[in-house]
Amino acid sequence: MEKKYYLTTAIAYASAIPHIGNVYEAILADAIVRFKRLEGYDVFFQTGTDEHGQKIESRAKDNELSPKAYVDHIASEIKRIYDKVDISYDQFVRTTDERHVQSVQAIFKKLYDQGDIYLGEYEGWYSVSEEAFILEKDIIDGKTANGDTPVWTKEAAYFLKLSKYQERLVKHIQDNPEFIEPESRRNEMIQNFLKEPLPDLSVSRTSFNWGIPVEFDEGHIVYVWIDALSNYITGLDYHPDQALSPEFKKYWPADVHLIGKDILRFHTIYWPIILMALGLELPKQVFGHPWILVNKGKMSKSIGNVMYTDDLVRYFGVDTVRYYVLHEIPFAQDGNITYELLIERNNSDLANTIGNLVNRTIGMAHKYRQGVVKKVILEEPFELSLKEKALEALPQMRNFMDELKVSDALEEIVKLARSANKYIDVSEPWALFKKEDKQEVLDHVLYQLLETIRFVAILLQPFIPNTSNRIAKQIGVTDLSFESLSTFGNYEAQTLGKPEVLFERYDAVKKLEEILKDQDES
Repeated sequence: MEKKYYLTTAIAYASAIPHIGNVYEAILADAIVRFKRLEGYDVFFQTGTDEHGQKIESRAKDNELSPKAYVDHIASEIKRIYDKVDISYDQFVRTTDERHVQSVQAIFKKLYDQGDIYLGEYEGWYSVSEEAFILEKDIIDGKTANGDTPVWTKEAAYFLKLSKYQERLVKHIQDNPEFIEPESRRNEMIQNFLKEPLPDLSVSRTSFNWGIPVEFDEGHIVYVWIDALSNYITGLDYHPDQALSPEFKKYWPADVHLIGKDILRFHTIYWPIILMALGLELPKQVFGHPWILVNKGKMSKSIGNVMYTDDLVRYFGVDTVRYYVLHEIPFAQDGNITYELLIERNNSDLANTIGNLVNRTIGMAHKYRQGVVKKVILEEPFELSLKEKALEALPQMRNFMDELKVSDALEEIVKLARSANKYIDVSEPWALFKKEDKQEVLDHVLYQLLETIRFVAILLQPFIPNTSNRIAKQIGVTDLSFESLSTFGNYEAQTLGKPEVLFERYDAVKKLEEILKDQDES
């Protein structure tokens, strides 16, 4: 039976165009699922947009649009950006989709009918920008952690009984340490939230209209926790009053909910409790990835340090942007992005290491052999074995990818390319070419390099697919399967075309000037 793999991202809030920090999550998810597909998994990758709430209602009003017209525009922009950076999602859900609306209404009713939701009154501080109720202890100098000024709110609301399921949830987290990753996030949830009795959660609002109506109580809107979180199952056609759909039976429970660390509480406390109340299995893992910081500070429109994907792609191209966020954002700590760092990483890893290896090798094949590559494999005459390094790469990457250490997996490919560049320095093909008795050794060296480049091209697919295809085309390789990497020596003898430059090497000063000029003009 084919192994299945269901991965979701958090759905993007459709109040504004996402910046690179938001899009990073989709790129990270994409690298993980592309790797899984190459490993032979039947993958279902879902992403989408969260389209209800007070903030959207007021943004739409400011833009003189209906909320639906507003979210239609933002959702189409998010799709366009995802497509631009090669996000290979299988489904893009929207919380305004009719099937989602109907399922959410039925989920709310079921939880109410079985006594997990009750009508009460909410009184407390509320942050419009965070769309969340704020505890007194989390307000410092009249502001929330995100700098918003909360307002005192009093209204009738339905509540979800969290305390009823708290003990069961704590036991699940203790029995399944992989449920919340990385470990630091798991400890944070237990220490900060689950040590004390959980207060019941407000799950409806009456102070705005843009949302899914509570069917049995006019004037109440289903609040974000039940609405947005349910997308992970409504996207598989789950409906509590109907037989389980084939998609749900096949893919649920999710293998990974990939989310930002700032929404971990909702995904590891509220969402599991909703699932327990519905009698459904919990996801296997919730992974709270770190943030991308700009100059070590959090991206914020008010500070004016926000970087948008469209701009970054215009300045550097899709694959440099994908490479940077996948390679430079660590597994458990926040990562940093600046134009200077992007230029540096583009030049060192992409242009000087990978690009240079491909260009140099094809160039030598033309210079010394008119582009004709023979399959000559000798007992390794040099103290560096590319065969050994190449065959180690995929098993090592598998270990990292199983732990979602995407940056470490990608670094293995760069290490392999560095070894190949070193092999050129050690073997000195230019010196071999001048010696009559070393012609076979030269053929061996060229073959070793091209076979290593084949490995590099195939291994790069999940991370920078466009570059992977360009390398494969340049060296005349069509089988890009992981299976083809079980043997070192699968590269066929052939005649190569001329090399193309894969990555531009930037002059840092000039590039920064160009970027600043562009920003001044726009």
